[in-house]
Amino acid sequence: MASKAKPGKVRAAKAKAPRQAGPKRVKALRRTRPTKPPKGPPKGSRKDYTSPERMAKIFAALDQLFPRAECALHHQNAFQLLVATILSAQCTDERVNKVTPELFRKYPTPQDLAALQPETLEPEIRSTGFFRNKSKSIVGAAQKIVSDFGGEVPRTMDQLLSLPGVARKTANVVLGTAYGIPSGVVVDTHVFRIAHRLKLTKENTPEKVEQDLMKIAPPDRWISFAHQVIWFGRKVCQARKPLCATCPLETVCDSADKTV
Repeated sequence: MASKAKPGKVRAAKAKAPRQAGPKRVKALRRTRPTKPPKGPPKGSRKDYTSPERMAKIFAALDQLFPRAECALHHQNAFQLLVATILSAQCTDERVNKVTPELFRKYPTPQDLAALQPETLEPEIRSTGFFRNKSKSIVGAAQKIVSDFGGEVPRTMDQLLSLPGVARKTANVVLGTAYGIPSGVVVDTHVFRIAHRLKLTKENTPEKVEQDLMKIAPPDRWISFAHQVIWFGRKVCQARKPLCATCPLETVCDSADKTV
C-alpha cells in the first residue's frame, strides 16, 4: 500500500511548480523586448553648425550672391575711410555717404581736421547722430595721426586702436579695405545678427563673435566674408523680414526667425 505524502511536502511541491504568466506579466515582458534603434542622431546629440561641410555651403552661397562684395562707404584713401567708418556708428552707410562728400571737400587731409575744434565739426556731421562724440573722435584721431604717425593712417591693429574713437570693427575695416590686411573679421550689426541666426556663435559681444568667426573662416576669407555677410544682411537676411523663401541658405538654416 503506497504511503501518503506528508501535507508539508505537498505544499512545497506545489510552491515549486512553474506558474503561468498572466496578462499583466505578458505585457511587461513585451515592453522589455529590444526595439529597433531610432532613426537619426541619438537624442541629446548636438548638431555641428560650424562643420566644414556646412561652412562650405555657406561660403559657396555667399560667393554666388556677392562675388565682388566691397565696402559700401565711399572713400578715396585710408583716412577718408577711417572718418567714414567712425561716422557710420549707429548710422546707415547711405546717410554717411550723403555727408562725407562735402566734409572731405572742406577738410581733405588729417591736418585739416586736426586744426579744428570739435565744436566746429559738429554741424557738418549732425545728421549721422551722436555728432558730439563723433566730432571729438574724428578731430582726436586726426591730431594723433598727425603728431604720432606723420600724417599717415597706421597699418597695424595696435596702432589703430590707439586712435580716439577706434575699436576693432573700425580698425578691421581700415586694414582690410584700405590696405588689404586680413587682421580679423568686421562685426557690425548685420554680421552680429546673421552669425547668431546661422548659429555660428553663441557669444554676446562683437569681440567674442569675431573670435569665433576667425576660427571657422580661413584668413584669406576674413575680408571678403565680412563684406559678403554685410550685404547678405542688407539684401536677404534682413532684421525684421528676412527673405527666407528666396534665400540660398534656407536649407542649412534653422533659425527661430525663419519666415518659411
